[in-house]
Amino acid sequence: MLNGKKLSLLFAMFIGLLVGVNLLGGKVIGFFGISSSVGIFMVPLTFLITDIVEEVYGRETVSQFITGGIVVLVVIFIYTLIFTALPSHSRYSFHDEYRLVFGSSLRMIAASLIAFALSQYHDVWAFEFWKKRTHGQALWLRNNLSTILSQGIDTFVFMMVAFYRVSPTFTFAFVVQMALPYYLLKICFAILDTPLVYLGVKWLKKKPLPTCLL
Repeated sequence: MLNGKKLSLLFAMFIGLLVGVNLLGGKVIGFFGISSSVGIFMVPLTFLITDIVEEVYGRETVSQFITGGIVVLVVIFIYTLIFTALPSHSRYSFHDEYRLVFGSSLRMIAASLIAFALSQYHDVWAFEFWKKRTHGQALWLRNNLSTILSQGIDTFVFMMVAFYRVSPTFTFAFVVQMALPYYLLKICFAILDTPLVYLGVKWLKKKPLPTCLL
């Protein structure tokens, strides 16, 4: 089980981000001339959190984060499936809108679940691999090497599962073309959050003051 207030806080943030991506990520915005899901502001933070936790507590602890995330996504998927299928009460006038918004997200949630599991477990493995190769040094290097490739797995797996053949237009080449700019944005976010990795590790390692000194 997870121990410590700081670790519990990071776990809560991690789960909250996953839920937020699945509930809010369906909206597409223009970002630096690129059409992107609003999830671009949330997904990179999940990798940031797991890298911080793995650096301080190791692979076993961060695996608990990922397992918890998978369980949450499965539960959300099941409830979404049930709730969109249930008939509404006569006084509820937004039945069609409810089904449109949340029913269309079922494939998105399934895509998110698959992409999340593959990319996060790869990130954990890659971070540990590079940590051994760098003998525990160059945190910035292993953070970026593990995250950049993992973000690629997350992006392209998600886009393929979510959009491939939803219509004749969405061919393999079209989905790749659509995913590439989105992935480049994620790389930029991964590089920019490097200072936050150092700050997060320092914060997580810092021991709280004894109660008698507070």
